[in-house]
Amino acid sequence: MAARRERLAGRREALGFTQESFAREIGVELSTVGRWERGTQDPQPWMRPKIAQALEVSTDELAALLSGDASPSTGAGDVPDLFSPEIAEHVRRSQEEWLRVRRAPGARGRELAELAAWLYPASQRAPGGHVLTGPDWLLDRPAELDSVRLTFSDAQNPVPRLEPVDHVLPLTARGERYADYSRAVRDLVRPRLLENRLSYRLLEVSQRGGLALTFGTTTFFEVFDIKECLAHEFKAAWLASGGAVPDWSALPLRSAISDPFNPNRLVMSPGISTLTIRKDQRGGHRFMMHQRDGRAVADGGGMCTLMPSGEFQPSSLAAVDLHNDFSLWRNIMREYSEEFLGNPEHDGAGASSIDYAQQEPFRSLDQARADGRFRLWHYGLVMDALTLGASQRTVAVVDDEVFDRLFTGLVATNDEGRVVGEGGRTDMPFTGEAIDRLEPRLSASSLTLLRLAWRDRRHLLGT
Repeated sequence: MAARRERLAGRREALGFTQESFAREIGVELSTVGRWERGTQDPQPWMRPKIAQALEVSTDELAALLSGDASPSTGAGDVPDLFSPEIAEHVRRSQEEWLRVRRAPGARGRELAELAAWLYPASQRAPGGHVLTGPDWLLDRPAELDSVRLTFSDAQNPVPRLEPVDHVLPLTARGERYADYSRAVRDLVRPRLLENRLSYRLLEVSQRGGLALTFGTTTFFEVFDIKECLAHEFKAAWLASGGAVPDWSALPLRSAISDPFNPNRLVMSPGISTLTIRKDQRGGHRFMMHQRDGRAVADGGGMCTLMPSGEFQPSSLAAVDLHNDFSLWRNIMREYSEEFLGNPEHDGAGASSIDYAQQEPFRSLDQARADGRFRLWHYGLVMDALTLGASQRTVAVVDDEVFDRLFTGLVATNDEGRVVGEGGRTDMPFTGEAIDRLEPRLSASSLTLLRLAWRDRRHLLGT
């Protein structure tokens, strides 16, 4: 009778995998993993390196797990017991502390972002002081979206290395330090949505002759890892200080960046967030708001943000889309399709391109804009002070009839959270009173954009 491989199953469980999720990770059937762990079948030799990588062990250590040996011998000597009580306890404490800091009270609200803003001079804060903004980043008045000049650069700009990072990374189940924050989030937090994708990297901002933005390429994880390491460092220092604004000496990563607005010092991929206003003929204008689900997203969970909002990135893996999708409007349209209508996400992982001229809802969105019934403005860029994550702030004003026709199938929930409404509706009144009442629930960057739009409402609404 075959002996059950308890140590193999234990290793899988220690890394947070179920049999089903482990099967997906390495690309086999669920029943295959079951046979391996029951000892009725051995993995094929060509599969073993992939299994070892997923289990974060060497191939020799995997062989020991498969054989049931407690301390396999290799040419380099005995391999340590991966499940010794000492290592397991050290790992447990490391991961618990990392999660404690990440989930610190106030960490999901605006409190820490606004405290982090106090580290920077008033000249680097946007109106209201909730977020940061760099030289030439924010416009005095919104510009029409088409007036923003985009330039794509094929230059291979080096990625600045962020060091040291050991103090913001936990230990793996093997007792070694995680190499990346994103991998730790995947293993220990396990959000539903966390994928590495090609994104557009900000290289330059200028207001010479109007707002002009230059982009190259980066990846989602390159930017995510930096933002989350910076946020984690601040949270840990904030907890250690008893809730005070940390001293710069406690923030070595942030200090090493020095100038957060210099794209040569900090990799940035500014996503696009759009305040969508339904312009009512009778004056009862309303806007859309979204509450992010902390179980689904890796950052910003629990906060309310304007919608739609998304990364600035190509829609597919096709090389042509790197340039075909290098458009603010096309990215905004894709987010309307996903967040408003619940359509599958064009997440950069597919291989087919979008025919914007023929496919719905893009054709109808384009037509409404060409008819002057769907108008867009750009306010420039702001930066979240906690993560130093940059974002673009835009506003869309849609005539009520057109809004109701385009978004007849408006969904109440989507992959990232749910729509927040008032009085049984799926939208909020665009009034100063409503903005004041919603302020505690809004992310810092969403609140900033709402305040700017309210200030400029006559210009935006054409009243």
